[in-house]
Amino acid sequence: MTEENTPENSVRKGMPLWIQITVWSVMIALLVVVFVGLQRAREGNVQAGAETANFDFTMPLFEGYDYEGAQEISLTDLRGKIVVLNFWATWCVPCQQEADELEEAWQHYKPDGEVIFVGVDYVDTEPEALAYLAEYGITYPNGPDMGTKISQAFRIQGVPETYFLDRNGVVQHVQLGPFSSTQQIIGIVDSLR
Repeated sequence: MTEENTPENSVRKGMPLWIQITVWSVMIALLVVVFVGLQRAREGNVQAGAETANFDFTMPLFEGYDYEGAQEISLTDLRGKIVVLNFWATWCVPCQQEADELEEAWQHYKPDGEVIFVGVDYVDTEPEALAYLAEYGITYPNGPDMGTKISQAFRIQGVPETYFLDRNGVVQHVQLGPFSSTQQIIGIVDSLR
């Protein structure tokens, strides 16, 4: 007598229910992440008129690049000053091309203390960043964008990108790509004074 292959006698084939639930949960989570990323990409970077209170940050500063003796800087601390927020990276050739202009403009405004330049290093290692800052003679406060939180808040599209904030922390001008001259930077800052 042969045993018939009935549903009661057959061995269940397939994945256990808990594995199926886990796989579907991971797939749904990935779809949500992709959807949110696409939405942010569609929004583009932060534009003039945006209030930075919505995306304030505190950033540690590289040793030797402190702000008034502090080892970290936040946008809240800079209220009342005009802020030039520059996103850069060591591997970015256009960043290297504008480095001298940014430093020259910083030296122009540094004595009066009403304008502050802040460099945000994007996706680099600290030794590479410090070597870059030394090579180009950069002296204004600079620090790493830990976990790309700051660049994500500003929704940067690439580097270099520079944001000019007025004394109230409102973005007044966005420069995508490198500056053509020190005078271009000074012209933008002077329009905010």
